[in-house]
Amino acid sequence: MSITGGCQCGAIRYSAASLGRASICHCRMCQKAFGSFFGPLVSAHGLEWTRGNRKIFHSSNRNWRGFCADCGTPLTYEFDGGVELSIGSLDQPGLAPPTAQVNFADRCAFTEGLFELPEVAPVQAKADDEWNTSVVSNQHPDHETTHWPPQK
Repeated sequence: MSITGGCQCGAIRYSAASLGRASICHCRMCQKAFGSFFGPLVSAHGLEWTRGNRKIFHSSNRNWRGFCADCGTPLTYEFDGGVELSIGSLDQPGLAPPTAQVNFADRCAFTEGLFELPEVAPVQAKADDEWNTSVVSNQHPDHETTHWPPQK
């Protein structure tokens, strides 16, 4: 089974032969690279870039990060001897449920109760759903395409 993924705009695509450990990393570099509270990552084996070339940022003297220069999607965390993919860039992120947290000492304290937060009120959820139906996505679909963007 080939595991595929890529960036939001479709300029960069990849396939991997298999995935390893999935985790969420709380280090400050991952927080900044993902623009989020943590970085969800999964180790990848047999990784091949099938469309485009990722841009590289050397986030330290020991590792670097790959991303799409066109849309900014974080794609990789790389180091000598290994590469981890951003779980959200997988076409099927459900293939990589995190099983560990790393750099826990750096976590944002408020993330502890994140999933106990209440959902928005039903009237707001309905308004959000109505607004969402008006959105026309320019995002690459979660599968391989011969050409992207589609020819008009």
